Amino acid sequence: MVKKYLVRLSSEERVQLETVVNKGKEAAHKRRHAQILLKADEGEFGPGWKDEKIVEALDVSLSAVERLRECCVM
Repeated sequence: MVKKYLVRLSSEERVQLETVVNKGKEAAHKRRHAQILLKADEGEFGPGWKDEKIVEALDVSLSAVERLRECCVM
């Protein structure tokens, strides 16, 4: 299936999300969202993981990844 919403983060956005992930004082859902977006990033610096791989690695549902991707791309 072709992804409808592609996440492409700028270097500043990546730094902000990495700070959230590494800070340790953020709410768990914020850290999880940051992790998903970093893995889904298909920009110059991102790994561009497929949704199924993100689901396996982060133990989240496929619909959660799809919803977050849609929400953040708009």
